[in-house]
Amino acid sequence: MTIENQKVVTINYTLKDDEGKLIDASNDGSFCYLHGASNIIPGLEDALTGKTKDDKFNIVIDPKDAYGEYNSAITQVVDRAMFGEEEVAVGQQFHAQAEDGGMVMITISKVDGDDITIDGNHPLAGVTLHYEVHVADIRDATEEELSHGHVHSHGHSCEH
Repeated sequence: MTIENQKVVTINYTLKDDEGKLIDASNDGSFCYLHGASNIIPGLEDALTGKTKDDKFNIVIDPKDAYGEYNSAITQVVDRAMFGEEEVAVGQQFHAQAEDGGMVMITISKVDGDDITIDGNHPLAGVTLHYEVHVADIRDATEEELSHGHVHSHGHSCEH
């Protein structure tokens, strides 16, 4: 079976940055997704298209095909008072309402007295990603998975 749209794909992967620092890994081999439903970054989904079970490959994905380029325009300095009595520290994340009404993840990137710099970029924006990938399994998606646009897995297994 070949990876194509409407297939549930299970992969093992290791993800590192340009310096070789580990960012993430599937460790237990249970990362699965619905191919063609934009559930993973475009560069990785494109690289997986056409692969078969047990294929192994390395790929380098530029930011534009991953989490986008870093955009300094979506950072701003706000007053500590916006956080009330809550403790504030670099790296903390919280949800905020976007201009379009949806929710976005915001990260505190700098604390300078009462000046708090918040950043709306994804933490991996601007980062070139280095993947080592092993295709562990491929199966047809269920009707329910297709209608919902994502995999329905039970426990840690990607089997249906």
